[in-house]
Amino acid sequence: MSYSALNIGIVGLPNVGKSTLFNALTNKSVPAENYPFCTIDPSVGIVPVPDERLDKLAALSKSKKVIPAVVEFVDIAGLVKGASEGEGLGNKFLSNIREVDAIIEVVRIFQDPGVIHVHEKVDPLFDIEIINLELERAGIQKPTLYVLNMSEAAENLDIKVPGQSVMIDPVFGTGLDQLITESYKLLNLITFFTTGEKESRAWTTKRGSTAPQAGRSIHSDFETKFIRAEVIHCDKLLEAGSYATAREKGWLRTEGKEYVVQDGDVIEFLV
Repeated sequence: MSYSALNIGIVGLPNVGKSTLFNALTNKSVPAENYPFCTIDPSVGIVPVPDERLDKLAALSKSKKVIPAVVEFVDIAGLVKGASEGEGLGNKFLSNIREVDAIIEVVRIFQDPGVIHVHEKVDPLFDIEIINLELERAGIQKPTLYVLNMSEAAENLDIKVPGQSVMIDPVFGTGLDQLITESYKLLNLITFFTTGEKESRAWTTKRGSTAPQAGRSIHSDFETKFIRAEVIHCDKLLEAGSYATAREKGWLRTEGKEYVVQDGDVIEFLV
């Protein structure tokens, strides 16, 4: 599987803030009215992964194009109890969830009588149990991040979900960076780079991938026809200031098929 684009589905019960989170992440307008099932079809927002290392490499190479890694956020309509048996358009929603790499499960922890709760009460752990039970019944066991949608009145509320990542109010400030970082950790992903005058680009691969396996993110030929790779960590290349200086210092290495790619590597594949 290629990891050039990380695909994350945003799920939860109706009216917990899924579409609001999606809008904050993608600045893409999707329905967010206070009404169950207002989001019938999933909306997809493609969000660039912020990485200052890529910008610095592009400046060093005087690249004409800069292409970041991206995350696809999929806003999936609200699940309800019985979704695995077809309740509330459940079959369609569950099929959308099966297509993503990971799940962000939005959980409402704020009290607001003006915002309808599908179960007429705010009970975060019960809501989590409902969603997870429906996913389990549908045979879906994806990596999951929990996003707690809180108001000022609930700032001190702390919910622990055993064995899962828990995130608190990631919508504003550096929330996008934090969300992507945690998603990468959850799926055990890293970033490597290619850079030159034509373009500088960030790529995503599984941690522990060999050079040919990482090269597959660029093109299948980079795996099947791999000969060797020239590798330098981005920090060392930036310190050197140029490929020529890096070569003079002996910092540019030639690696073979067994080399395990590290986060931040700058790689030129030879096929």
